[in-house]
Amino acid sequence: MDRKPRPTVDLSANCACGAVNVTFRGQVRAMFYCTCEDCQKATGSGHAAAIVADPADVMISGETRAFTRHANSSATYTRWFCPSCGTPISGLSSRAPKMLSLPAGLFGAYTDWFEPNQVIFARSHREWDMIDPDLPRYQTYRGEP
Repeated sequence: MDRKPRPTVDLSANCACGAVNVTFRGQVRAMFYCTCEDCQKATGSGHAAAIVADPADVMISGETRAFTRHANSSATYTRWFCPSCGTPISGLSSRAPKMLSLPAGLFGAYTDWFEPNQVIFARSHREWDMIDPDLPRYQTYRGEP
């Protein structure tokens, strides 16, 4: 699969109640689907559609709350969300502290550039969750058995 250039974006979004604002100005570092069971629980769906950004390119204003848990990868993963409406805001793995994950859906109609190039944690993918079968799939992370 050819690697497409990663877009540079200037995006702003609010949570569902408007209390939290997220601004992302910079180059998208990665775009993927994650089908791990934690993402399934966090999204209420079969996968999370994720954008990865350099934390220095993202500004979050408004009160957020965090939930940290130990992941199957032996890392800890922290998810931030709006405490009023529950909208997912961002996520960060102890395994990659310079890679902030943002939910693609947070930016709504302004994500026509979003083109995931892989599915991670495919070992947990549910058959009813229709994902392009041509996307490369990794049982855990890319480059790991």
